[in-house]
Amino acid sequence: MLEVNFRMRWRCECQYDGTNFCGWQSQPNGNTIQDFIEKRLAIIFGKKIRIHGSGRTDAGVHARRQIFHFDGDWFHGPTKLLRAFHSGLPAEIQITAVEEAYTTFHAQYSAKKKRYIYQIYLGYASPFERRYRWSVGERIIDLKKMNNLANCFLGKHDFSAFGALRGDGSKDDPVKNLYQLSFSLKDRNLILETEGSGYLYKMVRTLTATILDVGLGRTNADYVWECFHQRIRREKIVTAPPQGLFLDKVFYSV
Repeated sequence: MLEVNFRMRWRCECQYDGTNFCGWQSQPNGNTIQDFIEKRLAIIFGKKIRIHGSGRTDAGVHARRQIFHFDGDWFHGPTKLLRAFHSGLPAEIQITAVEEAYTTFHAQYSAKKKRYIYQIYLGYASPFERRYRWSVGERIIDLKKMNNLANCFLGKHDFSAFGALRGDGSKDDPVKNLYQLSFSLKDRNLILETEGSGYLYKMVRTLTATILDVGLGRTNADYVWECFHQRIRREKIVTAPPQGLFLDKVFYSV
């Protein structure tokens, strides 16, 4: 009798509060978003399932719409698969959508661009907000100066000056294309919004903190521009803490 091998691919959307996790990517300690989702899938499917995310978020970073895919034969439809996800995961992780995808779809390699949001509070944020924004104390900023500098980074450039080395020794292509990088201010809430083809390790957090320092008068814009053109990271190129950063959306062609 001929054995038929099915290969079903599932595209999933999830959101998570990254405060108490060691980032997205699987680690030996098992305390990552990927680890918990794979543990749940192993129970659902009765075997080990490997998932592939659109990208890695760092420890403490959050996601509103992270995308991942996996292969697994499930013949009960996406609604029941989503329902199966609704128990067995930490409360900080929620699968929000499941759909069957073409086998050519890849959560990372099919992505066209990503949008990140970074939240800053110009003052002393309440205990209920500090997990989701960077509280910088009472500050007066020059928003126009910050956005003028941010606009200079739009387009396709080498962003080596704003990246960081990963602990696993891997290296990313430093050339990225930024379609948006802008700050907006409402009351004491300062928001960075950026969209790009991709980002280096800690790049969004580094751009955020460095441009903020220019707005605070701590760093000169010419200094930042020089580092950018020389593709060298220097001591005044600093990185914001993780809790204010959200992966907001991943864009695909369809």
